[in-house]
Amino acid sequence: MTDIINRLRSKKGDEGFTLIELLVVVVIIGVLVAIAVPVYLNYRKGAADKSAQSDVRGAVSAVEQYYTDNGNVYPTAVAATDGIVTKVTLAAQTGGNAGTITLSSGTKFQLANNGASYVICATSKDGSNKIYVYNSLNGGSVKASTAADLATCITTG
Repeated sequence: MTDIINRLRSKKGDEGFTLIELLVVVVIIGVLVAIAVPVYLNYRKGAADKSAQSDVRGAVSAVEQYYTDNGNVYPTAVAATDGIVTKVTLAAQTGGNAGTITLSSGTKFQLANNGASYVICATSKDGSNKIYVYNSLNGGSVKASTAADLATCITTG
């Protein structure tokens, strides 16, 4: 019997990994995954926020083009979209041209017409709930809003 055990021990040599080595590898992979997953999720939220911000910039261009094409009149207000709509059509004024605002998937968007000015607000349903606003009275760049939702953003501009 001892002869058989001695033969098995001598054969064992370099046949594979020990249980400890395998456990160490699994722990290292677990630590790397624990670091990578939150970073990836934050990256996705940031990308969705940038997409909403870019959609506001694109909407500003579309509204200004509409203003020029329709006798210096801003488009009528656009109710808040649900994040599924990817194209908003601005109805043409008499003798003018219709306008189109293209949105990214997941962008919730709203436009308010204040007569001589307009306010655009947008957020991404996949982002960090930041709302981006552009007020034509103030001009400048698209800014993050402190409003709680799109309706509040439109009124506080």
